[in-house]
Amino acid sequence: MKKQKGFSLIELLIVVAIILIIAAIAIPNLIKSKMAANEASAVGSLRTLTTSQIQYSSQCPTFGFATTFAALGPGAGNCTNANLIDNQLVTGQKSGYAFTLTPGAAGPTGIVSQFHVNADPQSTSTGTRHFFVDETGVIRYNQAAAATITDNALQ
Repeated sequence: MKKQKGFSLIELLIVVAIILIIAAIAIPNLIKSKMAANEASAVGSLRTLTTSQIQYSSQCPTFGFATTFAALGPGAGNCTNANLIDNQLVTGQKSGYAFTLTPGAAGPTGIVSQFHVNADPQSTSTGTRHFFVDETGVIRYNQAAAATITDNALQ
């Protein structure tokens, strides 16, 4: 009788079991890493939006701060399309977070002197912290609900 080459069923089952054990250990860490990266991206985007708003208010002193992402977005570099943020951020969604710009009321001269931006995770798998920034540039977060000016500041 010839000896057959190859692996036995038990050997294959042991290899598959080892691979599954390694995957069970690695996948939760991968998900946490992805969430941390999404949160870091959201904070970076808020910094970009704050800087863009300050630059916009310097470029367009008769308007003050921009009232929409589109005003900060790609274009001619004027007060309609200031060309300060990328196409992805103009949509209000980036790296699993949804961004909402809320301008303050225009003063008697028509100048918008306040704004705030919220960054909220689109699902629990994309992030767990909600972020907030206003014209002061201080980024704040809340674990449970949309962040506001009274929440924890990032250190």
